[in-house]
Amino acid sequence: MAERKINPILKQVLELGPTVVFFLIYMRIKDETYNLGGIDYSGFIVAALVLVPLLLAAIFILWLLTGSISRMQIFVGVMVVVFGGLTAWFNDERFFKMKTTIVYGTFAVILGIGLLRGKSLLQWVMAEALPMKPEGWMILTRRLTGMFAALAVANEVIWRTQTTELWVKLETFAMPAALFLFLMVNFMTLQRYMIEEPEDKT
Repeated sequence: MAERKINPILKQVLELGPTVVFFLIYMRIKDETYNLGGIDYSGFIVAALVLVPLLLAAIFILWLLTGSISRMQIFVGVMVVVFGGLTAWFNDERFFKMKTTIVYGTFAVILGIGLLRGKSLLQWVMAEALPMKPEGWMILTRRLTGMFAALAVANEVIWRTQTTELWVKLETFAMPAALFLFLMVNFMTLQRYMIEEPEDKT
């Protein structure tokens, strides 16, 4: 079933809103400690637990409005639930920080496996939204595989060596912005591989 179009601003709010809310909650309660069920939880862990239902609700609303959910949204949702649960169960914020490494690392591995087989799995996922020649898809896939791997490594270095507050800021804003700029630059440099839609001469 084809995806129904919705207001692009609403779509962005639903896709990015939960992460921004997580950031705002964390900044508000980062120095607080909350006793839940006889266990003390840091403000970070409480903010991370709030993110889980927010993200699931946003994905559900997107599905209701568009009639479809992307594989990436499903995967990210599962990762947030799993690592949010581990974070709460073990009362250890490191699990939630590892989530970003595993998400980016998994994307890099999946795309890399496709490249080893001589295929662009990125083309399989995005071909309808972005018509492009196979050569262009292979170039973009190789570059994006490297970018995802670099983001995974960067996340590991940051959360292991920097403060939680800095990690939250970079994970919320810097990494998505870097990925967005990377894609924009590549789309511009790969224009010669784009397939133009035929004009309707009716």
